[in-house]
Amino acid sequence: MSISLRKITHQVLVGDVKVGGGAPIVVQSMTNTDTANVSATVNQIIELATAGSELVRITVNSEEAAKAVAEIKNKLNQQGCTVPIVGDFHFNGHKLLEKYPDCAAALDKYRINPGNVGRGKSRDPQFQQMIEFACQYDKPVRIGVNGGSLDQAVLTRLLDDNRLLQHPESLPAITRKAIVLSALESAAKAEEIGLAKNKIILSCKISNVQELINIYQDLSSRCDYALHLGLTEAGMGSKGIVSSAAALSVLMQQGIGDTIRISLTPEPGASRTQEVIVGQEILQTMGFRSFTPMVISCPGCGRTTSDYFQKLAMDIQTYLRDQMPIWRNQYPGVEAMEIAVMGCVVNGPGESKSANIGISLPGTGETPVAPVYEDGEKTVTLKGDRIAEEFQEIVQRYIESHYSVKS
Repeated sequence: MSISLRKITHQVLVGDVKVGGGAPIVVQSMTNTDTANVSATVNQIIELATAGSELVRITVNSEEAAKAVAEIKNKLNQQGCTVPIVGDFHFNGHKLLEKYPDCAAALDKYRINPGNVGRGKSRDPQFQQMIEFACQYDKPVRIGVNGGSLDQAVLTRLLDDNRLLQHPESLPAITRKAIVLSALESAAKAEEIGLAKNKIILSCKISNVQELINIYQDLSSRCDYALHLGLTEAGMGSKGIVSSAAALSVLMQQGIGDTIRISLTPEPGASRTQEVIVGQEILQTMGFRSFTPMVISCPGCGRTTSDYFQKLAMDIQTYLRDQMPIWRNQYPGVEAMEIAVMGCVVNGPGESKSANIGISLPGTGETPVAPVYEDGEKTVTLKGDRIAEEFQEIVQRYIESHYSVKS
């Protein structure tokens, strides 16, 4: 699907993943383990990669974390996990990259926040040092500006200029300008130091949906760098999901954005993979990419007083997502498949016929049978106590017959 109002960006290669330049929008995530804990970090990276994260960022905030990076990369390679790893640096990144060359070499990309590289006279030399390491090790860099850690020197400069205006702008307006200017000026400095344009990704992340949209519209109109999208500190549960979907969908529909992350606060003890799944589902429902067969199901009403169709829809959706790590290579193209699980006769047959495969379950008072449709044609009518099991078997047979690699 091509919906682009923006000129093609420079393409950045992160490991073997292409970002920008017309490549598909990339889903990334970030670990929340202590990076110094090698086994926990390796396990979570593999979990995120298996769920479909195409880039994984890790925190590199201490000497212990920096020491662990090369070992983490080696253990991932030993287990066949080749997902590119991004190092997230703040405050002391210049020191860590200098002291631990194995860390600098093992990472596939560096993430630098211009507001957190130093203060005053130390700021520019420390930023330059980090960019020089990126040049030395041939690594791309995401210059990531966050509203909560904005470069105060840029903001102060703009505020001083604003005070001299006959009609000064509001603080939010100046802050938006400062965020964009910080990213653009830092990218220009990185190029002056020697970092190629196709090694730079920019991001300007804040937690307000409308402000984020305004900032990225401004940023994208002023540059052709690859852009990373994300609503920072999006929140927990439905709030974080809805806010991220609202902001990112508007921007991507305008052709803005080359890689995304959904910054959800996970529930205590919950898997970190939810942010990966949400990112994939936003892209898939928008029609930009396909990751997992899509399950179409109705919300239920007074005609569907039984929860049977709800359980079947959930079971099928879980089954499909659990199988995708195997199916990606075994059944190419299966990710674009649509499966309908409908709860009554009103929309059931119609939606089932429109999907690749669908089932119309009986609603309240309807004949206790469930017709199954494949590519618009009714193939069988299920009845009895094994409808769910039989339908799952039909789905599996359909996938095997339609998506198996021909020898």
